[in-house]
Amino acid sequence: MDTALAAAVAEQLPAGYPAPPAAFAALLAAEAAAYALPGTGIEAADLEQAVWLRLLEGDGPPADPAEWTRAAVRAEALAFDVRRRCERPYADQDAGPPPRSAHRGGGVEERVIAADALRAVLAAVRTLPGRCPQLLHALMSGSDPTYREISRELGISQGSLGPLRSRCAGCLRSILNSRVGSPVGRGNAR
Repeated sequence: MDTALAAAVAEQLPAGYPAPPAAFAALLAAEAAAYALPGTGIEAADLEQAVWLRLLEGDGPPADPAEWTRAAVRAEALAFDVRRRCERPYADQDAGPPPRSAHRGGGVEERVIAADALRAVLAAVRTLPGRCPQLLHALMSGSDPTYREISRELGISQGSLGPLRSRCAGCLRSILNSRVGSPVGRGNAR
């Protein structure tokens, strides 16, 4: 354990809060090193910092510092492990959606339903007022244009595209909900 970090933590303790014993830092470093095994993705310094933070956020000094330290390091290591299992690195998200299984039931039926839904959306877009049809067609185009490109194409300032898109999407949502009916108990319906 870095003695500078231990000293910084001791300075942050509230008035009247007894400083942790010198053995606390050594025990914390040893416990953190024991849980930070190679390949686990857990670093000892991260565990130590999390436990120091837990100590500072606590209501007071622990009655048994040694047992508290062991339990806190174990709990933080478990929390790091749970987060590691739940979180995915950004590199995995760049790969796109997972490939579709050839054995999914109703493949043709799903495509027909999706095509019908797309036709309904495009028909509703054509009925929107003002510049909404042009804007939504530009946003839904396969070329995936940027706001700058859309603003140049439509002659609208780039800063007004976001609010206009929001209003157009609200109108489209209203039209589609009036035709289909909104699902009950899902999201915030307006």
